[in-house]
Amino acid sequence: MEWINDNKILIIVYLAINLVVFFMYGIDKFKAVHNKWRIPENTLISGALFGVFGALLGMIVFHHKIRKPKFFITVPAFMIVEVGFTVYLMMAAR
Repeated sequence: MEWINDNKILIIVYLAINLVVFFMYGIDKFKAVHNKWRIPENTLISGALFGVFGALLGMIVFHHKIRKPKFFITVPAFMIVEVGFTVYLMMAAR
């Protein structure tokens, strides 16, 4: 719990990034349905690198990019790395 108290700003920034990425996937899905200009796939993947939980939730909620290997392989891989890195940081802070 001390780690959380010491890193409140970092946690808030992380949650904000995930929220932005979630909405990126939602906006892209909306634009896809309405044949409008789309957010480039590389931008969505880059967003997933920094906000993997927002990306995964966006893929599920908006049913967007779930059939593309570039996404259904990369996003979970990013999640494994991110969770592992977070656990490492929390253990190192002890």
